[in-house]
Amino acid sequence: MCIRDRIETFFKGVLYDIFELLNGIMVCFSTNLSWEVALSTYWFLFIIEFPRYYLLDIITAIRQVFFHKSFRRRDTVARNLLYTEMPLVSILAPGKNEGRHIYKLVESLREQTYQNFEIIIVDDGSDDATPIICNDLQRAGYITKFFRLNLGGGKACAANFAASHASGKYIIHLDADSSLDRDAIEKILIPFYFDRNIKGVGGCIKVRNAHESLCSTLQALEYLKTIMVGRMGSNMLGIYHIISGAFGAFETEAIREVGCWDIGPGLDGDITQKLRKAGYKVWFANNAVCMTNVPTSWAKLFKQRKRWSKSLVRFRIRKHSDILWSDRNFSFLNMFSNLENIVYDFAFNYVWFFYIIMLFFMNVDRLWEIIVIGYLIRMAFAIVAFGVILIVTERPREEAKLFPYVFITTFYTGYFLRITRLIAHTSELFFYSSYKDSWNPKKTSAVARAEGL
Repeated sequence: MCIRDRIETFFKGVLYDIFELLNGIMVCFSTNLSWEVALSTYWFLFIIEFPRYYLLDIITAIRQVFFHKSFRRRDTVARNLLYTEMPLVSILAPGKNEGRHIYKLVESLREQTYQNFEIIIVDDGSDDATPIICNDLQRAGYITKFFRLNLGGGKACAANFAASHASGKYIIHLDADSSLDRDAIEKILIPFYFDRNIKGVGGCIKVRNAHESLCSTLQALEYLKTIMVGRMGSNMLGIYHIISGAFGAFETEAIREVGCWDIGPGLDGDITQKLRKAGYKVWFANNAVCMTNVPTSWAKLFKQRKRWSKSLVRFRIRKHSDILWSDRNFSFLNMFSNLENIVYDFAFNYVWFFYIIMLFFMNVDRLWEIIVIGYLIRMAFAIVAFGVILIVTERPREEAKLFPYVFITTFYTGYFLRITRLIAHTSELFFYSSYKDSWNPKKTSAVARAEGL
């Protein structure tokens, strides 16, 4: 079945059945709960969540299907330019205690279709076997340069040190626990030849340990929706605002011009914002795939997402708030990019919290009914989102195995992540807690706060 037929079958068949089920459920529960009442009851889902997180995804998928031939021609032209120039690429992998992952990373690099690169590994004070493994790999010729720092300056410090020793026209920043598809380097470099003003390109991050636990499986679904599809949508609108530190490429001159990475957490979104403010474009390469491990326990995931969410307040609301105003850094797309992130990921989180409280107290007499119908509506949205994933992904058979977990993903994305973000945003907004995060060394956090970073 061709892609267009898959779209038609999906939207005419599955969605029809879902909404028939919803209608039946409403009739069973209450004769008073009409579609008009349902829309007024679940206004947050229909008015706020659906347009941003589902309708845009559908538009993205349709665009991908109907314009894939022109995209392929564009990629072919850019690929020819890339291989005509054959620029040297500096691959940076800063890390700490990543000895068990380094060899897998290096092996995935040795298998790349594009081979004109150097590998620079910076060890930020590991106390495991990382130095021994890296020295052996360097002697074997698998690593170009290896540096061991004992500064304890954090990831940004290690990345900047690596960048200072880079000789390539482009820099690719990787997490040490990442591994790449065979053509990932080639595909993340191709967008630089679409437009000479593109100075940063983000890769598509997928979960390698998806089946290790329920926690990692739900993250695999989340990554497919929010990173693969979601960033395709924001890239389409020109508001793509975060090049992942796990897999991102930059023009070396441009990244040195903006001062490389600032110390402290949230460096991924920060460096992207700095490039945008400098007048450069950024791009999302959805077909440049990087596999990474994610937390397998809820406690570790909660800690990770708190750190990520604090960064939104720290950088978008405080450090880069200037792009919201008409000054020398102003551009409409930059303003919209930052504002969209602040509104949907910050402000609407608090709106959701009060919405849930009001929904509870206003419907105490039929709470069970409200919960069940709300769940079914979310399931309808989630199935739509999963259909979009299967249309967009290059691995539909592999991703399809995650379908059974779609029915519980609402508890993860709709409650766990929202509550985590609320806690993180509140603690950062009032207590500047990111500067006390154990992920970043105390000394660099102190310097960052003193310098307003």
